[in-house]
Amino acid sequence: MARLPRLVLPNHPHHIIQSANDGQLIFREAEDFQRFLRWLRESAKEFKVAIHAYVLMPDHLHLLASPGTVEGLAQMMQRLGRYYVPWYNSKYGRSGGLFKGRFKTSLIDSEKYFMVCSRYIESNPLRSQVVSDPLEYQWSSYPHHAGVQPDPVITDHALYWALGNTPFQREAAYRELSRPLLSEKEMAIVDAAVLRGWPLGSDAFKTELQQRAKRQVLPAKRGRPFKVKPAAP
Repeated sequence: MARLPRLVLPNHPHHIIQSANDGQLIFREAEDFQRFLRWLRESAKEFKVAIHAYVLMPDHLHLLASPGTVEGLAQMMQRLGRYYVPWYNSKYGRSGGLFKGRFKTSLIDSEKYFMVCSRYIESNPLRSQVVSDPLEYQWSSYPHHAGVQPDPVITDHALYWALGNTPFQREAAYRELSRPLLSEKEMAIVDAAVLRGWPLGSDAFKTELQQRAKRQVLPAKRGRPFKVKPAAP
């Protein structure tokens, strides 16, 4: 069965994940992270994509972003690949692809899951036991949201601004919101949506989205439908 094209809705947040090919590393040194972030910022600006949160891990990366156009996400990621992969290959004397196929994405129900997804992304170094405090990891947007280090890559979402009337209030509220780790159930829901390319939201959100998109956005039920409804036992 041919795979469906990505479901992209302009001006709505999307969770994006891109992994390394065959367990390779995407980032080895500080310079690699810095180069990627510079090209991410440039590419997002060129294709009108607002980056709300991110984390760059050695072998994969996550973004939370709102594209201004249907094509914006794909154009941004393609440009990143065109710049970063040849540079990386030249630096480390390698050839061939670096990323594992095309990136995966999940359209997010902002009101219900935006903050959950942002926390999921920025807590990745904690879950991976790379650091014991998210502020210790410099290759994520958490220091920006926590008020420690402004990040030119980030365009704050309206829901972040709604956390307080001043920068201090917003930053304090976000730090408090991020203090508890996500539950296993929350992480499983976010994982399943982005890895399968399904929207992340309530049933009502998904149903409305399917009507608007005029295409399948919900997982198909397994098995063939009955031609005749079976009699009740």
